[in-house]
Amino acid sequence: MEKYKAWIAYIPVFFTVLLAVLLVFSDKKEFSENENRFLAARPVFRLEEVKNGKYMENWNDYLTDHFPFRDTFVGAAAAAMRLSGRKEINGVFVTQGGQLIEDYAAPENTERIGNIFREFSEKLGGRVRLRLMLVPTAVSVYGEKLPPYAPVRDQMETANALYEAAGIAPIDCAEELRREKSNGELYYRTDHHWTTFGAYAGYRAYCGQMGFDAVPLDQWDRKVVTEDFRGTLYSKVRDYRTAPDRITVYSYPKDELSVKYLDTGETSHSLYNFDYLGQKDKYSLFLNNLHPLIEIDNPAAESGRKLALIKDSYANSIVPFLAHHYRKIYVFDTRYYRDGPSSFIKGLDGDIDVVLLYNMNTLDTDSGIRGVY
Repeated sequence: MEKYKAWIAYIPVFFTVLLAVLLVFSDKKEFSENENRFLAARPVFRLEEVKNGKYMENWNDYLTDHFPFRDTFVGAAAAAMRLSGRKEINGVFVTQGGQLIEDYAAPENTERIGNIFREFSEKLGGRVRLRLMLVPTAVSVYGEKLPPYAPVRDQMETANALYEAAGIAPIDCAEELRREKSNGELYYRTDHHWTTFGAYAGYRAYCGQMGFDAVPLDQWDRKVVTEDFRGTLYSKVRDYRTAPDRITVYSYPKDELSVKYLDTGETSHSLYNFDYLGQKDKYSLFLNNLHPLIEIDNPAAESGRKLALIKDSYANSIVPFLAHHYRKIYVFDTRYYRDGPSSFIKGLDGDIDVVLLYNMNTLDTDSGIRGVY
C-alpha cells in the first residue's frame, strides 16, 4: 500500500514536468484564431521593465498565452462555470436572451491616451478637420440586458474625459446607438464588434457631425453573406447553445471603388473579402482583415474630400458607408503601420478630414495607440 501511495504522489509531479517540457519545446503560435488576437510574444529583457515589474508581468502573459492545451483547459473551465450557473464567464456576461456581452474593465491609461491624442493634434496643426470618435460597446448600450447586480463601469464617462484631455472635437455616436437599439441588432450576440446595422447607426452620427447627408438604409444594396458566425465572445464562453450570428454587408450601387492594400500590393474593387467566410474569423471579410495602410478611391463619391482614418477593427465595417462620401480614403492601422500617420497626412493636399475611431472596450490596451503620430 505504501508503494502505491508513493506512485500516486509522483503523478502530479510527472504532469507538472510534462507540461513544463511541452511549454519549452512546443511550437508557439503568434495568433489565436479562437480569440481573434495576437498572443503575447516572448519578453525581451529591459532593465527599466525589470525595475517597474513590467518584465515579470510580460512573462506571466507569455506563459498564460502559450500554456500547453490552453484552448482545451479554457473550454473545460468555461463548461464548469456554465454548469454551476455562473452569469459571468471569462469576463463575458451571459444574458437571458442569449446575448454575450463583454465586461468593461477599469481603464488604467486614460491620461496617457489623452496626451497621445493631444500630441497628435498638435503635430497636425490646424490645416485639417480633426475628429475623435469613441464607440461605446454593448455593455453600455444594452445595460438592461445584463444580469442583476452586474458591476458595470460607465464607458462614456471615460470617453468624455478623453475628449476633454485630447482637446479634439468629438463624433459622439452613443445617443444614435441607443435610439436605434429597438430597430435591430447593434452588436453581434457572439462577438465584441458592432454589426453592420450598428455601424450604420454610427455612420449616421458621423454624417450628422461632419456635414454629410446620410444615405437612407433602403438605398443600399444589402446581402446576408453568412448565418454561421461565432465570434470572440463565443470562444470565451463556449456555450454551444448560443445561436450563431448572421453577417450582412452593404454596398452603394453607384460607387466605383478601387481598394489598394499597400503592404501586399493587392488591388480590389470590393471592400469585402468573402474568402474569410470559410474561416472562423468571418468578421475579417471587412477590409480583408488587417493591413497597415489601405487606399480607397471612389471617383463617383459625392464630394472631393479626402479622409485619413486611424482606427481599430470597429472601423472596418463602417468604411463601406463612409466610402460613398469621400473621393479618397486612407485607412491606417497603427498596430502595423510604423511610419507615423501624421507626416503622411501633412503631405496630403486638398480638403482633408482626419478621424480617430476606436471602440471603448479595447482602447485602453490597444497597442497601436502609441503609433498614431
